[in-house]
Amino acid sequence: MAHEPRRGYIIVGLIAHEWVEPRGGSERVAAAIADAFPGSDVVVPWNNAPRRLEGHDVRESWLARSPFRDRKALAALVLPAVWRRVVPKQRDYDWVIASSHLFSHHIRLRGRSSGRPKFVYVHSPARYIWNPELDDRGASAIARLVSVALKPIDRLRAKEATSIAANSEYVRTRVQRAWGRDAIVIHPPVDVDRIAEEQDWAVRLGADERSVLDGLPGRFVLGASRFVSYKRLDVVIRAGEAAGLPVVLAGSGPDRTMLEAMATHAAVPVMLVDDPSDAMLYALYQRADVFVFPPVEDFGMMPVEAMAAGTPVVANAIGGARESVRPGLSGVLLDDFEPQSLARAVEEALTLDRERIREHAMSFSVEAFQARVHAWVDAA
Repeated sequence: MAHEPRRGYIIVGLIAHEWVEPRGGSERVAAAIADAFPGSDVVVPWNNAPRRLEGHDVRESWLARSPFRDRKALAALVLPAVWRRVVPKQRDYDWVIASSHLFSHHIRLRGRSSGRPKFVYVHSPARYIWNPELDDRGASAIARLVSVALKPIDRLRAKEATSIAANSEYVRTRVQRAWGRDAIVIHPPVDVDRIAEEQDWAVRLGADERSVLDGLPGRFVLGASRFVSYKRLDVVIRAGEAAGLPVVLAGSGPDRTMLEAMATHAAVPVMLVDDPSDAMLYALYQRADVFVFPPVEDFGMMPVEAMAAGTPVVANAIGGARESVRPGLSGVLLDDFEPQSLARAVEEALTLDRERIREHAMSFSVEAFQARVHAWVDAA
């Protein structure tokens, strides 16, 4: 393993991640990478969820003590420069792994660590620069102007990487287009073992969430995500209408009022579950007839979570979800969301064997991910 003694000393690595928040799939990846290399340090611009990286020496940049901490869009303007000087010259690292969905791959090892390998695990090249159609932050005139200046810098920094791993074939293609680099694919880790180990997550709920769960219909179509427009939760409602099944939407976000209005006029009952705990979300997966996942995502961890609970998935055929949802085994992929297509997809998903779905999800475990990361680093 890369952290074992070699050449008479201990290999010490550095993990760089964009920032740490209480919720977020990329944070799970960064934590799994850090856990794969015990003793390695972690550096982030700021850390708003210390428990996510417990057991590791996590250092923050000066941005953590500035107004930038709570203003990510503004921080993006200075992060390329911050990442160039965030590593002290006196520290001696053997390699760095950057967990990147914005600019952490700009990190530079300096001083005694200069010239050591830099590995980049890419969740996505910065969407608001390279794919503004997928990120509202890139829609403004200012963002478009800034992206013109940042693109050549971002591409240049990507050239520094010793090796690049993308979280899906979908992202690998975008890496090739944006940075002119190829990448291997290492799908991100999902807590599939934890989800599958509990036969009924309802027993883990507190009284309030148990009451909410017990008040839901016996059968329903589930959608879960942040309540924002690009997650396409309106399609989940239409899927329920097409299949004649109630709909449950779990999450939180600025589009809640809009979703409430849609629920009022829907042809089937639509219930919103606000900000569910992990246990509540897992219980919803287990109770749902089908999980509908319409957005175009870089990978999409939630479909894998649903499958780990034995629930079939109806997902968008465009994006990373097509790499986890296997038609005829664990779900259905759709090229369009017309009512007839949605009805057929839900009907087909309901025929799939839940135990085989659960078995399929096990290939995306944390342990499998960490083994692939070790092989990636050791090979270089």
